[in-house]
Amino acid sequence: MELQTRKIQFIQDILRLKNEKILQKLEKILRLEKEKLFKNDFVQMTMSEYNSLIDSAENDSENNRLFNAEEILKDIDTWQ
Repeated sequence: MELQTRKIQFIQDILRLKNEKILQKLEKILRLEKEKLFKNDFVQMTMSEYNSLIDSAENDSENNRLFNAEEILKDIDTWQ
């Protein structure tokens, strides 16, 4: 069975639920699984990498390679 079809059937089953405890369990499972995915995608930075990023940001600041929020928002408005 295709993933999209399985998702639709699952949603339909959830909509038919009358037992709140089952819904709460499903919500908890979904939340926990999403947290696991987030933790697996997160790669911890070494102190050396962290310090390098700070050095780079300070260098950008010293050399006036900065953007203020207004400039960024004006630029975003031109994207549409």
